[in-house]
Amino acid sequence: MEDYMVRGTAADAQIRAFACTTKGVVERARRAHNTSPVVTAALGRLLSAGIMMGGMLKGEGDLLTIQVKGDGPVKGLTVTADARGNVKGYPVVPDVLLAANAAGKLDVGGAVGRGTLSVVRDLGMKEPYVGQTLLQTGEIAEDLTYYFTVSEQVPSSVGLGVLMERSNTVRQAGGFILQLMPFAEESVIDRLERNLQGFSSVTSVLDAGNTPEQMLDILLEGLSFRMTDTVPAAFSCDCSREKIEKVLIGLGEKELRSMIDEGKETEVSCSFCGARYTFGVDRLRQLYRESF
Repeated sequence: MEDYMVRGTAADAQIRAFACTTKGVVERARRAHNTSPVVTAALGRLLSAGIMMGGMLKGEGDLLTIQVKGDGPVKGLTVTADARGNVKGYPVVPDVLLAANAAGKLDVGGAVGRGTLSVVRDLGMKEPYVGQTLLQTGEIAEDLTYYFTVSEQVPSSVGLGVLMERSNTVRQAGGFILQLMPFAEESVIDRLERNLQGFSSVTSVLDAGNTPEQMLDILLEGLSFRMTDTVPAAFSCDCSREKIEKVLIGLGEKELRSMIDEGKETEVSCSFCGARYTFGVDRLRQLYRESF
């Protein structure tokens, strides 16, 4: 199954619905950052959320960034997505190892810990929109459910999951976001709550061979789900030598001069995708002459 996101509505547009399958996206991130299983699960959940929340953006050039900062050993996670299904992300500490939690699952909450969840929407205006809430569990889905309800005043249900193989590769990944519109009727809310209570989990539904469309059919049974479109999803980074050179210049005259004086090649890695860029002393001197 290729990675993609589905968007739709239900109950005569009283519910807005998103679902995605992201096995390839999360496996690509795992390989780029060499993440441990628990960090793969944490980052994978946030990547899936980023794809769906990016799908809520209106403009072609709009960007969304979700940042989790916690006092757990992973320290933090950052994901950036656009409206076209492209996403990228990285953990601060990629190799965290933790025992399973009480339910026998990967302890994402323990890896993340307590802290904050921030959502930044860059809509091409002078200042981006920034919303922030305290982490409730560190399990990502519950924290985003809380964020939507408290920061954006949109009652929502978020489900996210990553299932790992014994080889530590990604077996399944994906998620859903369901949002109630202000005019949602009580009967619609009641039916949705019953459906959610009977839903097993994102990964078990995907692992049974269901598509994102079928996942939403299950979640929105009896609520006349109508799919509006699908969007391909991909782990995509737009880093380049030119952008990394701007970063080097941005370090300032003193720092760049220090790199030159060391007389060695400088290697810079992209935080998002792990791509490595090497700059010889001659190129560093040229950047210095052109910039300072």
